[in-house]
Amino acid sequence: MGEVVNLRQARKQKARIAKERLAGENRALHGRSKAQRERDRLNSDSAEKFMDGHRREKPGDPNKR
Repeated sequence: MGEVVNLRQARKQKARIAKERLAGENRALHGRSKAQRERDRLNSDSAEKFMDGHRREKPGDPNKR
């Protein structure tokens, strides 16, 4: 005879495995460390500040024609 299986536990285990697999896929797609996010934010902020400092006319300047 075969092994007795509790169907409730088997169903829950299958759901846990599927959920973990989905979480792993999401980590691969969207996962970046806090340091990486901070580095990218600082780079974009400094680039934006550089470009704003080199504009001939400031946005919203009342003396603008």
